[in-house]
Amino acid sequence: MNPAQAAPAAPPTVRRPRRPLALAVAALAATTTLAAVSMTAHAAVPPPAAGWGLVWSDDFAGAAGTLPSSANWIIDTGTSYPGGPANWGTGEIQTYTSNTANLAQDGAGNLRITPLKDRAGRWTSARIETVRADFKPPAGGVLAIEGRIQMPNVTGAQAAGYWPAFWSLGSPYRGDYQNWPGIGEIDVMENVNGLNQVWGTLHCGVAPGGPCNEFNGLGNTRACPGSTCQSAFHTYRTEWDASVSPQQLRWYVDGQLFHTVSQTQVGDPYWGQMTDHPGYFLLLNVAMGGSFPNGVAGYTTPTSSTVSGVPMLVDYVAVYTKGGTTSPSPTPTSTAPGAVDAYGTIQAEAFDAQSGVVVEACSEGGQDIGSLRNGDWARYDNVDFGSTPPKDFLARVASGAPGGVSGLVEVRLDSPTAAPIGGFAIANTGGWQSWRSVPGNVAAATGKHTVYLTFSSGQGADFVNVNWFTFRH
Repeated sequence: MNPAQAAPAAPPTVRRPRRPLALAVAALAATTTLAAVSMTAHAAVPPPAAGWGLVWSDDFAGAAGTLPSSANWIIDTGTSYPGGPANWGTGEIQTYTSNTANLAQDGAGNLRITPLKDRAGRWTSARIETVRADFKPPAGGVLAIEGRIQMPNVTGAQAAGYWPAFWSLGSPYRGDYQNWPGIGEIDVMENVNGLNQVWGTLHCGVAPGGPCNEFNGLGNTRACPGSTCQSAFHTYRTEWDASVSPQQLRWYVDGQLFHTVSQTQVGDPYWGQMTDHPGYFLLLNVAMGGSFPNGVAGYTTPTSSTVSGVPMLVDYVAVYTKGGTTSPSPTPTSTAPGAVDAYGTIQAEAFDAQSGVVVEACSEGGQDIGSLRNGDWARYDNVDFGSTPPKDFLARVASGAPGGVSGLVEVRLDSPTAAPIGGFAIANTGGWQSWRSVPGNVAAATGKHTVYLTFSSGQGADFVNVNWFTFRH
């Protein structure tokens, strides 16, 4: 079947985290009060509507040829997370890079994610995810995740295998990579094979089967209003409404509702598993091939007819909240004299003791610690968490490790052999001075502790450098 013929039915294809093989059923469009999309190439992040507040955004206003802000985005590279399922769990065939040919701001207020095929037939593309992983509605309120995007402007046989997406994953996925779909995946926008359709899907529970009918998910699809998804910008939005009981997830394109999932459809304990954690991080990518485009097309994609170099354009991404109540923040405890504030920036080279650590000049200024491999550690004394436990920590890391070499950066308290309270996996980031900010969930800690950064790997080679780290609450 060609892609157009495949569109009305969802294929029974098995895959791992992410991507809906959603039921492609036509949905009645219910309008909301959201403004209709402008068709201009660039628009500023919309101010919040009455009752809403803007909590985070990026409008990609950087200079042409530059990468998106490292304060906002982590650039994923390679063909999997370290220790995660191969081909990102979906069968997609491209390699993600941080090359500006694949990922760059265009100087006109857009981010371009561009799949490219080299002379040997190998595909590269790009995938980014937000540094923040705490997007969720306030208690009794509403969260909205929104992006204004033009899908790759390619259709027909030339589009076979193109898989642009704007989506989110539950924060516990970071550093685990085996807990999908229980931690939740909310796909705001997906498209395959250049079809004039947007898919919106929830993944949850267990796989296969479960309350979200995995590996398909609970999804729906519709055509983009007015101009096609490929020929113009459209606004894609998902709202998580915790102000109603049962709670709801709602999907919109240009303000028109096309899909709803309720808390009762998911049920317990699964709704709690996907909502009772710190929140979600957002992702943007263009994959090539894999279970979803192959299943819809009815054949393996991409093909010899698939053209290279057609970008997805992202005008802005924004997160809004409305209503609800937020528990008062605890009165912060002053950091004790001589102590180190856990919630300030802790320079990695400011250790009190170490094993196997080398201090070197850092391309971002100052120094970093390097040559870190299995069994190395750095100790930081009198780190004061006060009375407010951290929800995660963030480390600025870089790696030039060879292929197949990866390891764990972990946090331990009071002993280098204590059980880790959190950590993340890291592999090659593009070079020993190619820095990225990587978060990791941590267990609760209060008061003063000796903090150890420990490094472990199944290989004996160096696998990471560290510039700084901090805890966040």
